[in-house]
Amino acid sequence: MDSSHTPLDYTPVEIDDRLENDLRQLVRLAIAEDLDVAVDWTTIAMIDAERRGACEIVSRAHGIAAGIALTPWIIDEFDAELTTELLVDEGDAFTPGTPLVRLSGSARDLLTSERVTLNLLSRLCGIATITRCYVDKLAGTNARLYDTRKTTPGMRRLEKYAVRCGGGHNHRTGLFDGFLIKDNHLALGGSSESQDSAQLSPIEAAGRAVAMRGGMMNQLVAPSIVEIEVDRLDQMETVLSSGIDIILLDNFSLEDLRSAVSKRDAAAVPVELEASGNITIDTIADVAGTGVDRISSGALTHQATSLDLGMDWS
Repeated sequence: MDSSHTPLDYTPVEIDDRLENDLRQLVRLAIAEDLDVAVDWTTIAMIDAERRGACEIVSRAHGIAAGIALTPWIIDEFDAELTTELLVDEGDAFTPGTPLVRLSGSARDLLTSERVTLNLLSRLCGIATITRCYVDKLAGTNARLYDTRKTTPGMRRLEKYAVRCGGGHNHRTGLFDGFLIKDNHLALGGSSESQDSAQLSPIEAAGRAVAMRGGMMNQLVAPSIVEIEVDRLDQMETVLSSGIDIILLDNFSLEDLRSAVSKRDAAAVPVELEASGNITIDTIADVAGTGVDRISSGALTHQATSLDLGMDWS
């Protein structure tokens, strides 16, 4: 693609009111799981109400920081008498033994909030860490790494935020965020007169979305990005000049990915090509080497494991 082309991106997840609202709702649910309508009986039995304490959230493994900046919101939902000091920045790499956050105040509050805080930060740091591993494999290529909607229910913005901390890019946050025409849309998009009607062709589907792009419906502005999924080279060729922005090449072989890039370049159209399907840490470098512009992988979220974090007490 022409080097002057400006890369297309869906709306990135940032620290804003929506992210804060999602986090606070999640923390309230987590607190309800832990305390139900009761209290932390063990802590109340063992710890004097006036006892003060301090601790650090410390990494037990190599990782990438994500969610550290959100810690004050987590603590705030406990209505805790705690002071929070952030010791690393989002996106920072750290080694085992690195303190990430320092907490001080009510010893009871420290103990009651411990597991919820560690669970959330461990999850987000785990996603950022696997994302950074994938991003590092793209060094020397022009490919950009994107997440998907294969996220934990209720945690999508938080998990996509963690992907960005790891150096990745955000694909659609939700169905509201862009047109992405997939095979099921084609299968069900034919005439409504009969359930046996022929399915919608890729070029017809692209035309519908392009016509709606940026328009108004029920006082809502339609998204500006139109993407379509294809699983064959001939499908890709039919939509190259349809006015769409991105073609998602689903489960293409490396040979077919190279052919797709060659055909796009020969057509001289400003369409980005996105490889997706069975992208792993072992294959992503070869996929990037085909010349595609984008690579999306659900593994960043659904294969991520929580990073080992713990609390060390002062």
